[in-house]
Order: sequence, then C-alpha cells, then structure tokens
Amino acid sequence: MMKFFLYFLPIMVLPLFASCGANGGSNHAMPEGDTIPIKYVTNLTMVDYGDYIKADFRNPWDTTKNLQTFLLVPHDSELPADLPKGTVVRTPLCRSIVYTSVHNSLIEELGASEAVVGACDTKYIRKPSIRRRIDEGTIADCGTSMAPNIEKILQLKPDAILLSAFENSNDHNKVAQTGIPIIDCTDYMESSPLARAEWMKFFGRLYGKGNVADSIFDATEKSYLETKALVKDVKNRPIVLTDLIYGQSWGVPAAYSTTGVLIEDAGGKNPFDTFKTTGSVQLSPEEVLYKAKDADVWILKYSQDIPVTLSQLAKDNPIYSKFKAYKIGNIYGCDTEGTTYFEDAAFHPHWILAEYVNMFHPELGEFEGNHHYYKNIQK
Repeated sequence: MMKFFLYFLPIMVLPLFASCGANGGSNHAMPEGDTIPIKYVTNLTMVDYGDYIKADFRNPWDTTKNLQTFLLVPHDSELPADLPKGTVVRTPLCRSIVYTSVHNSLIEELGASEAVVGACDTKYIRKPSIRRRIDEGTIADCGTSMAPNIEKILQLKPDAILLSAFENSNDHNKVAQTGIPIIDCTDYMESSPLARAEWMKFFGRLYGKGNVADSIFDATEKSYLETKALVKDVKNRPIVLTDLIYGQSWGVPAAYSTTGVLIEDAGGKNPFDTFKTTGSVQLSPEEVLYKAKDADVWILKYSQDIPVTLSQLAKDNPIYSKFKAYKIGNIYGCDTEGTTYFEDAAFHPHWILAEYVNMFHPELGEFEGNHHYYKNIQK
C-alpha cells in the first residue's frame, strides 16, 4: 500500500521564557502610513509607518474578526512611543524556529536561511541547502510538529516561532505568555494560488527581505498570468480528477480551493466545482465515481519507495479502474518523497500551473522550465 501523509502542524505549549518580543499598547490616534500594496491576499493588510510596519491578520474562520496584529520594529530603532496595540517583533528576525518545510523553503529563497535555528518535521525537508544545514546541526531538529522538543526549543532562545494556525486552536496561549512572538501562518487559508503566494511579502518584511520578496512575487505573478492566458480560450477543457482515497473518504477540490482554481486556470474542468466553497470536500469513493467517472485526466500525489503503477492502483482499490482516465492510461503521479512539490507549490504556483497545462493540453507543446513533478503512471 502507498503511504499518504496529512501535514498537520501543532500548536505548542512552552514554559515561561523571556524574549525580545513585547506588546505595543498605545491608544493614541494612529499616524498616517503608506499601505503596502496587496493584490490578491484577503487575510492580510500591511501599513508602513516609517519606523514600524503594522501587519493585521484577519481571522480566516471568522472574517469579521482580527486574528493577530504584529508591529515590525527594526532592531536598531527605539520602540516608538505611539505604537498601537499588537505584538512587537524586532526585525529582521535573527533566531527563528520555523515549523514547516514550506516556509523554510521560502526563507531560504529569500536569502535569510541563516536566521532559522530550528525546524520541525525535518524528514519532510527536501531542499538540498536546507537539508545540509540540518545534517550539519546549524538548523536544530526540534522534533515532530505534533510533538515538538520543548527543551530544545527553549535552548535555542528564538526571537519568533512560525507555525500554522488551526481554527479554535488556543493551546499555544502559554507560548504567548513567554514573550516569544508566535506567528500563526494562515497563508494556506487563502482561496487562490496567487493569494497564497503573495503572503511572501509579509515573510520578506519579517526577515528584512521585503524588496526580494516583492521581486519574486512579481515574477511569479507575471509567469502565472501569462500561462493562464495561453489556455483562456481553449475549446476542449478536459475533466480532471485529483488524488486518492484516504481512509474511508476521498478529498476533492471545491470550486474556490487553490487546486480547483489551478485546474480552471490551466484549461481544465473541475467536476466538483458545484461545491462553492474553499478547501477540499470529503466524499465517499462512490460519490466521486458518480461525479467524475468520465474524467479525462487524473492527477495524484503519493509517497512510496517505487513509482506507483496502474496495477497497484487497481489492487489498492478496484474502484480506481472504473474511471475513464484509468482505462485510457491518462494518469499522472507526483512522488512527494522524491520531489520538492510541497515546498514549491505554495509560493511558486506558476510552476504547478505550467505542469498542469502540459498534462491537460499536450497539443500546445511543453513549456520550458517545467519542473516535472508529475510523471505518467505506467502498467
């Protein structure tokens, strides 16, 4: 059987620990600032007030509320007297713990990997440069994201911890009491690929690499929109099935999920676009077969030591062989063990989009720069 992974990121509980983090709290009238341009992100706003940047995270589970406010103040500056309420983060970060491989990869690309002193779930990190630093011990292995090594984390004396938040997850309140800024990364809750990628503008400013982040995003956006335009008017939009059964259900992309948007932008048809929500929808295998039995293309992710085959799929579950894409051999698999898919997809959706177009519309020819995450599954 293939191995499948759910990449959940925990909320930690730490004992009291002194840190450079602090809380602003002035109730004075806010001075005028310059809004940092955001095109796609819905859950983040940033305003530059000159001697600090105010970043507001909207609660993605209750958009009428604010989740967090961060006040990014340079290390070499005095704390402004008129700071509004929020968590003070001294920037650029110099000793951060970053839970996820996704954010570690972005930080490395920004040129700030020296500011990462610890990471969780290091076995999922594929990037060679980050892998090397872990093996050398310059990035400490802080355990699994579900059971972090608290003692190790305390020894590292981080100036901030980056982790992914989950709805109603308040178990990390004790961490906040330590004074260490806890940054709940909710970029994964955005409903479009470019919106999630644009969060790099915040992470760039967190590490003193704002201009670098803006430049990378501009290039990503340009490539994404150019690729999307190539298939905007295609007449044939193949029906696209995604992924596999996990447990007793099959997670399929809703209309406004990042995968759902990618399929549409790549000139495909998402058979589950009647679900007008974000994220994935859990269906029974029989429901998936009913709605997508005529899928022309099937793209899936897996993790195992050898490539998945058609015969293995049929052996794992006979229902797989009932789909049209299986019968015509038009299935593409991405081995997440052997590629950097999970590290690349969030902040470089243009690479994924180009590969989707290659799979959905081979008549257009292969795009240069295709990263070949997916390979056609053989017998």
